[in-house]
Amino acid sequence: MSAEAEASRAGTGGSGSAALGPSSPAAIEPALQPPFPRTMPGAGLFGWLRGRCLGRSAAVDPARDTFRAMTGLYGSIQPADSVYLSTRTHGAVFNLEYSPDGSVLTVACEQTEVLLFDPISSKHIKTLSEAHEDCVNNIRFLDNRLFATCSDDTTIALWDLRKLNTKVCTLHGHTSWVKNIEYDTNTRLLVTSGFDGNVIIWDTNRCTEDGCPHKKFFHTRFLMRMRLTPDCSKMLISTSSGYLLILHDLDLNKSLEVGSYPILRARRTTTSSSDITSSGSSGPRAVGSPCHQNDSGPLSEKHMSRSSQREGGSPRNSLEVLTPEVPGERDRGNCITSLQLHPKGWATLLRCSSNTDDQEWTCVYEFQEGAPVRPVSPRCSLRLTHCIEEANVGRGYIKELCFSPDGRMISSPHGFGIRLLGFDAHCSELVDCLPKEASPLKEIRSLYSHNDVVLTTKFSPTHCQIASGCLSGRVSLYQPKF
Repeated sequence: MSAEAEASRAGTGGSGSAALGPSSPAAIEPALQPPFPRTMPGAGLFGWLRGRCLGRSAAVDPARDTFRAMTGLYGSIQPADSVYLSTRTHGAVFNLEYSPDGSVLTVACEQTEVLLFDPISSKHIKTLSEAHEDCVNNIRFLDNRLFATCSDDTTIALWDLRKLNTKVCTLHGHTSWVKNIEYDTNTRLLVTSGFDGNVIIWDTNRCTEDGCPHKKFFHTRFLMRMRLTPDCSKMLISTSSGYLLILHDLDLNKSLEVGSYPILRARRTTTSSSDITSSGSSGPRAVGSPCHQNDSGPLSEKHMSRSSQREGGSPRNSLEVLTPEVPGERDRGNCITSLQLHPKGWATLLRCSSNTDDQEWTCVYEFQEGAPVRPVSPRCSLRLTHCIEEANVGRGYIKELCFSPDGRMISSPHGFGIRLLGFDAHCSELVDCLPKEASPLKEIRSLYSHNDVVLTTKFSPTHCQIASGCLSGRVSLYQPKF
């Protein structure tokens, strides 16, 4: 973010003086203030216009003034129903995903199964008993009827809710466990990542029963998670060695080869382009299964910089290498196990654990947009704004957290339950309560209804409902009770 944007965000827009003339900028400001909250970043005409262009203005987001209603709803959430099919051995719940219209809740299970439920009635719809030949890790809806699943059997499967007896097709291309699926709705390109270190692009526009055309887009060692920002302008990749990679000005149609994109290297490290794009694997931690210590290498050095250097402008697919600051971990390496994006693209949400698995944190990092003041000046695209230490119950298992659909709240697995976390006690927008220094996330409510470690949680996109899944295979639903 530019210095001018930071300065405008810090503005509070005080009331004008009666002695000021009508042409004075300060005299104009009060006339603009009634329609806009005082906490809006960049009070004043130009600040308001800047915020509107960034999608951070009350004029384009009327829901920002409904925090009291949202606080009341989420504050009254209680355990509602539990879905536990004791007659089936589906194992641990690794991932939960709602359809975009909120009518179906899908569950990715340890023992090759995918479960489908009606989240409103809590009724079981169908079990895909042999969805894959190994653990099902992630589910992603492409629209209200098509969804994709990925597995430790190295494949991705496409499914149609209207015909669940057979797969639409099976995609082959990864050589190790596939852990993550993303989808670009503009280009209809499916993006997957796995423990082979590969990010692969699949063209669903030309999908047949035999699969989809695909290409290897990117490769890095120690790969854990990959996400696309909502506008698909960036790709974020987290690693088990504490690195966060950001591909700026993303172009998924451009094939990346070794040396075909600039490496925006972290300072005071010995990372080279061959380290980032090496074809060797490192035995990374398993997602949803017991973690293993990663091999030593350039990406797991104990003493590294907490900022990055970005040189020049940002050509398409330029790579920035970051080592995000984690509280309490300044002298030790850490593993970024869970990676999520704010629904409005303002920030990224990380779940980090120490290499010794004795500490975990949930951290929020704001994107700081804009070019450096000088082309060669160092800068970091992310700034730590909020964090909280987590109870590290169930060591060795990765806990998937998530943002609420409006981005005001975070649902975080916490022992045998979940915690609802806000940026402040009023569930305000992130941009309305940005601190000068990193501050603690506020616990809005804790919900406990499991008898085992919670591994994943998800907000409904359309209803005030939260789902959570645990190691013993139970899925719990939470909704307001008055």
